[in-house]
Amino acid sequence: MYAVIKTGGKQERVEQGQTLAVELLHAEPGSEVSFTPVLVVDGQTVVSQAEQLGRAVVSARVVGTASGPKIRGLKYKPKARARTHWGHRQHYTTIEITGISR
Repeated sequence: MYAVIKTGGKQERVEQGQTLAVELLHAEPGSEVSFTPVLVVDGQTVVSQAEQLGRAVVSARVVGTASGPKIRGLKYKPKARARTHWGHRQHYTTIEITGISR
């Protein structure tokens, strides 16, 4: 059985016991979070209608937080002595899927 959940503007395919990094959730490590799935597949049964998905829940446990790779950028305009350096590092929450119920 697997499900497709939406979190942080992205969709992820998840199974029970899977660990994945999602965009930062404001939850403490060890706490439980739940997601409403977009799609649930159980063997040959596919649940994709809104009234059936209203009852479905994907539960997960927050393992911790992590940081993504550092992205560096540079803007340079010749003859104007204009240089701008910038950087970004995305923060993620690591979750472990504990259950999928339909």
